[in-house]
Amino acid sequence: METTHRTTDQQKPADQRRRELLEAADRVVLRDGPKASMNAIAAEAGITKPILYRHFGDKGGLYRALATRHTDALLAALRAALDAPADRRERVEATLDTYLASIEAMPQVYRFLMHPAEETQQAEAGFDVGRHSAPLLRRMGEELGQVIAERIDLGPAGDAQARIWGHGIVGMMHAAGDWWLGERPCSRAELVKSLADLLWGRLAEAGDRAGAPGF
Repeated sequence: METTHRTTDQQKPADQRRRELLEAADRVVLRDGPKASMNAIAAEAGITKPILYRHFGDKGGLYRALATRHTDALLAALRAALDAPADRRERVEATLDTYLASIEAMPQVYRFLMHPAEETQQAEAGFDVGRHSAPLLRRMGEELGQVIAERIDLGPAGDAQARIWGHGIVGMMHAAGDWWLGERPCSRAELVKSLADLLWGRLAEAGDRAGAPGF
C-alpha cells in the first residue's frame, strides 16, 4: 500500500500534490485545531509521515505553507474591504470586521496558527510557534502600512508613519481579536465599533493622497 501511495505521489505534479497535502492539513486543523499533528495530517492525506516531510521538511515548513495560504486569503479580503465604495469610517469598520469575521469563521485554524497545544509542541520537537507566527503578523503590518502610505497624506515622514500605523493596527486587531475569540465579552459589531472609535481620531484628520484611492 505504501508503494502505491509513493508511486502516485511521484507521478503527480509537485504543485498539485502540495496543494492536495495542504487541503488535507486544513481538514485536520479544522477538526483538531491546535492539536493537529504531522501524523494525523499524513494519515488524512493517505501517505506516510516521511513523504509529508519530503514535501515540507518539518512541521515548521508545513506551518509556514498553511500560514501563507490563509494569510493570502485574509489579505485579499482586507484589500477588498479597503477598496469598497464607502466613506473612510465605513471602510475602517469593514476592514476590522473582515479580520474578526475571518478568525471567528475558522477558530480552529486561528488557534493552530497562533496557539498550538502544549502536548503537540512537545511531540513535534523543536517547533516554536512564536518564531513562525511573528513573520505572519509582520507581513500583515507591512502590507497595511504600504496601503496607508499609498492612500493617506501623512506629511514629509509619511512612509515611516504609515509603517507605524500599519503594525500598530495589526497588533491591535490581533490582540483584541485573540481576547475576544477566547472570552466573547461582547458582540463582534460592538468590538468593531470600539476599535474603530479608538483609531478614528487621527484617521479622521488625515487627508487622502492626491490621485490615490481613498483609505
